[in-house]
Amino acid sequence: MEPVFFTATLWLALAVVSALIASSLRMSIALVEICVGVAAATGSFGLGDVLAADSEWVRFLAASGAVVLTFLAGAELDPDVIKTKLTEVSVVGLVGFIAPFLGCAAVAYHLLGWDARASWLCGIALSTTSMAVVYAVMLETGFNKTEFGKGILGSCFINDLGTVIALGLLFAPFTYKTILFIVGSGAALALLPATTAWITRHYAHRTAAIRTKWIMLTLFGLGALALWSGSEAVLPAYLAGMVLAGSAARDAHWIRRLRTLTVGFLTPFYFLRAGTLVSLPALLAAPLVFLALLLGKVASKIFGLYPFISAFRRDRKERWYYTLLMSTGLTFGTISSLYGLAHGLITQEQYSFLVAAVIASAVVPTAIAGLAFAPVHLLPAAMHPGKAVRRMNGLSDEG
Repeated sequence: MEPVFFTATLWLALAVVSALIASSLRMSIALVEICVGVAAATGSFGLGDVLAADSEWVRFLAASGAVVLTFLAGAELDPDVIKTKLTEVSVVGLVGFIAPFLGCAAVAYHLLGWDARASWLCGIALSTTSMAVVYAVMLETGFNKTEFGKGILGSCFINDLGTVIALGLLFAPFTYKTILFIVGSGAALALLPATTAWITRHYAHRTAAIRTKWIMLTLFGLGALALWSGSEAVLPAYLAGMVLAGSAARDAHWIRRLRTLTVGFLTPFYFLRAGTLVSLPALLAAPLVFLALLLGKVASKIFGLYPFISAFRRDRKERWYYTLLMSTGLTFGTISSLYGLAHGLITQEQYSFLVAAVIASAVVPTAIAGLAFAPVHLLPAAMHPGKAVRRMNGLSDEG
């Protein structure tokens, strides 16, 4: 156990350093953790082997962070707000998927000379919007409490749902496992609100954290079913959050405690590990390939989304902030890239370029959005300058 505790100490030390840097630079903690992960794994620190980023327990903690953070993102959605913004989130989400899917596939096939299967896989991997990054930014800034932020989260879900469906239709076999996953998940999600309400009513305030244990049981069970069927664990996690959104909104204290556990312990493993996946030697050997993929994703997102977002948001900063956050990528992008590598659809070199472009798309658009276009006038805390400054500095009320 000694090596595990030593390695965990290194990961958490990097997490603390990332938090200090994020506070000093007034940047999103998620973005800083990704950059610190890149530096730690491939820079002069030489921690790549010591961090053991591919060890089973680190991958489990990272995956758990992505799953629970995605659940929290779904739980933040206000059903009433989504109903009123259904046209917006549907249009923005679909365009946010289709534009980069076709645009990046064309870049890979016609500009980079990749074969058809690799090009379509490239389009899928770069079509995503990072729910994990966007939700982390929403939390830090306070936009998760506004109709503006909830609309962005809803659009992210539609965008990523298109990515999952495209990956399944083009590459993943449709078998009896897929049917069992759909039926099993549907039944579990249908029973989840009533079961959770019963547990909360009878045991939530008497037994130690039974509601949190119940939610973790549900998320891990649905995640195991999803992985067994060939899907991904984060998809049912988001749906579980959505079906519990109403009850979660009535118990902000419980959500805050679950969020503290997730952001304080689990997500640093996810974001730091994402940074360790970048191979700087491969990028330095052919930087133009990386730039072509990154520019292809961001440009297709911006040119595809901005005209449609302009129809729903009149303020210039709101339009650009919305567009740039929808241009991010991370979770499903890396998952799709890894799927392509594992099934021989892309080479190791192509995988490195894709993952690097995906991770860069999580950093660059979000940094620009936060520094230049944050619509702070929408924040409920705008009337309290001290609290608003703390939020924009990446600090929470819990410290």
